[in-house]
Amino acid sequence: MTLGYLGAAADTAAVDAVIRSFFAERRTEAEALGQDFGAAVAELENYVLRGGKRIRPTFAWLGWIGAGGDEGDPAATQVLSACAGLELLHASALIHDDIIDGSRTRRGHPAAHVAFAERHRARGFSGDPDAFGTGTAILVGDLAQTWADVMVRESGLPADAHARVGAVWSAVRSEVLYGQLLDLMSQASDDEGIGSALRVIQYKTASYTVERPLQFGAAIAGAEADLVAAYRAFGVDIGMAFQLRDDLLGVFGDPNVTGKPSGGDLSEGKRTVLLATGLKRADECDPGAASFLRAKVGTDLSDGEIATIRGMLVDFGAVEGVERQIAFRTDRAMAVLEASSATAPAKDQLAAMAIKATQRDQ
Repeated sequence: MTLGYLGAAADTAAVDAVIRSFFAERRTEAEALGQDFGAAVAELENYVLRGGKRIRPTFAWLGWIGAGGDEGDPAATQVLSACAGLELLHASALIHDDIIDGSRTRRGHPAAHVAFAERHRARGFSGDPDAFGTGTAILVGDLAQTWADVMVRESGLPADAHARVGAVWSAVRSEVLYGQLLDLMSQASDDEGIGSALRVIQYKTASYTVERPLQFGAAIAGAEADLVAAYRAFGVDIGMAFQLRDDLLGVFGDPNVTGKPSGGDLSEGKRTVLLATGLKRADECDPGAASFLRAKVGTDLSDGEIATIRGMLVDFGAVEGVERQIAFRTDRAMAVLEASSATAPAKDQLAAMAIKATQRDQ
């Protein structure tokens, strides 16, 4: 595979080519286990490749470039293969997250558990289609995480680079699960604290979206400790700002752009920083509105109720507060990046990605 068109950033096409090659190598084995098993693996491949921005592999690639990695190096193909493993890890997290949240769609298409339930009905299988869909999606999500390990292990990285990256890879796999567990516990316990919501997004999003991928690439390159520290500081702030933007889009985003239901986070009762801030400020100035929020969030909301809650979040300053946090974290991250020893091409690309991640509309 030639990487000459990559530039400083590993673009979507390059990452997708690696992923397609990986699935092609496993297709014969999957189909040998039966038509329906092969179809399940094909659905996983489609799920991974259907949409998405390849943010995590790209941050990992730039972590390597910024630490002195050279796209012209013969080892660049192996580096990209290892970085692409982060996309399979991401797919696993999304599949499981949709089951946990009861989400019906992902990127404008049926969520994995919904797609497998539909396949059950189409094939005329016995039993409960929804139970089959959920069970199959759980297992396929587990398979995605296992194959993420395979992609990293079989990437062909030199032994010393592989040894350095091992601890980072273990951390990113663990921390995404920490975040999922914290999120589930937070919702079940009706934890309304802003600090709790921030802790969830630190582990559920910031760690495995930006911080650890950058560290992953740096570890492959054998980066110095000061650059790793700068990457991690930059990664935490941009990762947190990324999720804070996602929280706003989950309430105010256009479903035709985001691929998610309008106000879906409100109906699902997600304990976001946005909601926690709104509840805190409602308690302080309008207890009646606070009671309305607590009674309605997490229920099947009408369009009118969603509009009312949106208005409250604006009026109580919750939206403005989250926007200020996004701006503060982005500015702080940019200052850390500029002062770091990362190479100039990586700095430029990381700065551009930071702006795109925190100012996006989908």
